[in-house]
Amino acid sequence: MSYYVHHVQGRLRVKTPFIKNDLQNAQAVQRLLKRTHGINDTTVNTLTGSAVILYDPKLISSKEILDILNEAGYFDLSKAVTNDEYVYSAAAKTSGFIWRSLAGALLEKALQGSAFSLISVLI
Repeated sequence: MSYYVHHVQGRLRVKTPFIKNDLQNAQAVQRLLKRTHGINDTTVNTLTGSAVILYDPKLISSKEILDILNEAGYFDLSKAVTNDEYVYSAAAKTSGFIWRSLAGALLEKALQGSAFSLISVLI
């Protein structure tokens, strides 16, 4: 997932490919947010492509911050995934993997017998 949002009151974490492995773009994001009234601090991580934004919810909302990033071209709201959506997606992938592994193990066990077992499975 390229765009990710996690929010708790006063703290916003966004993940965007715009700043991943790009120090110049990360610094541009920091400069933009530093000029924004109500934002207290911003930390960017170019390795993960994420920015943690600490803000005063009395002065600015997380939606306004996301809109600022979106309008500047640093974040694509239409592609953003929330923490809940990310966790659900990961759980769905994991359960699919577990079921495929279990089915494979059962099939392997059935085929461990004789050639007759193989023929019976194929029929």
